[in-house]
Amino acid sequence: MTRPSLNDLSAFVAVATHRSFRRAADELGTAPSTLSHAMRGLEDRLGVRLLNRTTRSVSPTEAGLELLGRLQVALASLDEALDAATAFRGNVAGKVRVNAPRVAAALLVRDVLPRMVERFPDVTVDLVVEGRLIDIVSGGFDAGVRLIDSIPKDMIAVPFPDPIGFVCVASPAYLDRAGEPTTPDDLQHHRCIGHRLPGGRLYRWEFERAGRELTVDVNGPLVLDDEELMAEAAAQGLGIAYVASWAADAALAEGRLRTVLPAWMHKPERAAVYYPGHRAVPPALRAFLDIVKAMPVGAGTH
Repeated sequence: MTRPSLNDLSAFVAVATHRSFRRAADELGTAPSTLSHAMRGLEDRLGVRLLNRTTRSVSPTEAGLELLGRLQVALASLDEALDAATAFRGNVAGKVRVNAPRVAAALLVRDVLPRMVERFPDVTVDLVVEGRLIDIVSGGFDAGVRLIDSIPKDMIAVPFPDPIGFVCVASPAYLDRAGEPTTPDDLQHHRCIGHRLPGGRLYRWEFERAGRELTVDVNGPLVLDDEELMAEAAAQGLGIAYVASWAADAALAEGRLRTVLPAWMHKPERAAVYYPGHRAVPPALRAFLDIVKAMPVGAGTH
């Protein structure tokens, strides 16, 4: 059997991952027909069908899934070996395009980018803040940042060392005036600061205690789409806000805010940087990932 080329194996990973000849061809800079022909040649050399094809879709067979899983690990290992060799060329330079929601982008600016500037001054991080989930490959991004549970299974994830927590907060003056809620249901009698999600709908506040989960629709005088503005509005006495803990940390430390319903808040959630496992990792992206991996536990808490 003639050993398949690395290009053919990489092309197979792209097709099997995207489950589309067109999208894989866009990524690889070739024509779908050329890619389809290459995949048939790969199957002929291996003597096994790797892809199920219809007029509308393509999906890996059982043999294809087995090969895909092993190749993703092998290609990632190969990328690391090549990066280790190119490190001897000198300073790492280039651009890293990263897509992240507002809550994660703030953590990058605070805890990752200062270390990037210090260690890799010739690398530019192009950070696009976007709340909706997108295909980072077709969007032209090197990496994305999301909560781990929402990261596609075909991506490689590098978790942040600290989870992201959420808090309900209000100003002492507001709580003295309106009283403090003792259960989420009490929020129906309070002014709450709404959170508009990227798709346009309002976020329904989520709570959990002793295995009991509650989702509450809240009302109030203000709706915002920015965590820090929501925390500041609460500090100004406009109502109760539900925000990522980092957005309220400073005002809580200063006594401008107090936590509300702490026993009902969800456990902190893990976020991660993720990137395609089937493509070469550029040195600039590898440098960015190394900074994330090297962050000590507690670096993201203040």
